[in-house]
Amino acid sequence: MRQQNRKQNQGQGQAPKVKIIPLGGLEQIGLNITAIEYEDNIIVVDCGLAFPSDDMLGIDLCIPDVTYLKQNLEKVKGFVITHGHEDHIGALPYVLQDINVPVYGTKLTVALIENKLKEHNLLKSTKRKVVKHGQSINLGCFRIEFVKMNHSIADASALAIFTPAGILLHTGDFKIDYTPVFGESADLQRFAELGKKGVLALMCDSTNALRAGFTPSERTVGKTFDGIFSEHKNSRIIVATFASNVDRVQQIINSAYKYGRKVVVEGRSMVNVIGTASELGYIKIPDGTLIDIDNLKNYPDEKTVLITTGSQGESMAALSRMASSIHKKVSIKPGDVVIFSSTPIPGNEKAVTKVINELSIKGAEVIFQDTHVSGHACQEEIKLIYALTHPKYALPVHGEYRHLMAQKGLAQSMGIPKENILLMSSGDVVEVSEEQCRVVDHVQSGAILVDGLGVGDVGNIVLRDRQNLAQNGIIIVVLTLEKYSNQLLAGPDIVSRGFVYVRESEDLLDEAKHVVEEAVRDCLDRRVSDWGKIKNIIRDSLSDFLWKKMKRNPMILPIIMEV
Repeated sequence: MRQQNRKQNQGQGQAPKVKIIPLGGLEQIGLNITAIEYEDNIIVVDCGLAFPSDDMLGIDLCIPDVTYLKQNLEKVKGFVITHGHEDHIGALPYVLQDINVPVYGTKLTVALIENKLKEHNLLKSTKRKVVKHGQSINLGCFRIEFVKMNHSIADASALAIFTPAGILLHTGDFKIDYTPVFGESADLQRFAELGKKGVLALMCDSTNALRAGFTPSERTVGKTFDGIFSEHKNSRIIVATFASNVDRVQQIINSAYKYGRKVVVEGRSMVNVIGTASELGYIKIPDGTLIDIDNLKNYPDEKTVLITTGSQGESMAALSRMASSIHKKVSIKPGDVVIFSSTPIPGNEKAVTKVINELSIKGAEVIFQDTHVSGHACQEEIKLIYALTHPKYALPVHGEYRHLMAQKGLAQSMGIPKENILLMSSGDVVEVSEEQCRVVDHVQSGAILVDGLGVGDVGNIVLRDRQNLAQNGIIIVVLTLEKYSNQLLAGPDIVSRGFVYVRESEDLLDEAKHVVEEAVRDCLDRRVSDWGKIKNIIRDSLSDFLWKKMKRNPMILPIIMEV
């Protein structure tokens, strides 16, 4: 294929160039979305969300800024999705409202996307197409082949993108599992064939690039579960895991069936995913094993297993509600065994520890050793992909900067010249051809914050105000002035929230009132009639007084009424 392209372009004397534009997913875990562009064709790989950091008060989730795609709407041919995790499909319902193009993915991935589209009433207006592994689709000048991969959700794919400039290979999120619970192992043969044809650029998952060795097979967790079930025959067992890890749920159900236990699936996302997976045949549940949560009371504790969400300590997830005694149907009892079948995502450690402590106080035994394997490739598997594909250029993706750096080191150890490895940033426009790979431009990118039904209406300034309110509280000063003469008729009254406990600080607020009165009198004596100026003078004088007195900076809102 490369030979062909070279011949076509010898006349023009220049190798064709394809652009790779990551609009998110670098510098952090989540928000994965990458545009691939050649002349007037754009395809978009993934469209994920990110969960808010601690300083984003009140924010529900973050979605990528797709201004660049909106500006080039007529070029966009479709979304190709690697797998069904939130950080790869979660932003689709928001983005499709502006960029209504077809969505392509494997069976389970498309089914999970359809669940989301239903919630947002977009099912009728969005075109979806299910693609099998090994199949290709043509979008504009691109041919995209879905290659079988293993991950912690079934039906994950790598994408081989055939472009006029050469083959781009995107691994998606992956590990190499030679003994998966469901389906086949990753299609390594196809990777080797693509390597023979010549891969121009490899975009490889970096999440576990800092970890040596291989990621163990998902099956190893099944053995651990079997051991725990046989040791705790007289206890109720509660397992918290990721809703999307269908193979993990399958193994828990296998152990439950083997030891004659009934299974309850709890947590909205868990119920949705397991329902979808069992409809499509990705999980096999023996008849009579699954029971409704309301029937739990009809069985002795030692004959039941609960599979639940909340393994990341999320405050509203089922396990956290059980731990803090606010779950309507399940309360933790002494003797319960709670298994955390996950590792904390960076940043969630505190929340997870809090839930573990709450469960332990209630007398539950908490197990989290050897009950999880990662869904991402460690160093040896990443090296294997490089060995099979021999890419000309390496463009590490999916991870924080330290993960991308670690993969850069691995790529160099596999013989890729330093100058052929590029660490991209979100918003970079990377131009790739046989001759070179470099950043040629930068486009708008970043996170748009979603709060309730508002998308993008909360920005840095609102967040800064929220942080200020959370840290310092608010003081509202209300006064009434007479129209025309600007005589002070009523007030000033001071109302405070989150600043001091009013009943114990009456003296302080009286003093503050005098400060405001003086400031207002001073304004009126100097015939200042502009309300904006009066408000600023009130704000400044009160702020100075409170800082000198308390070393605090509350938000001050003067309100002037006119009679």
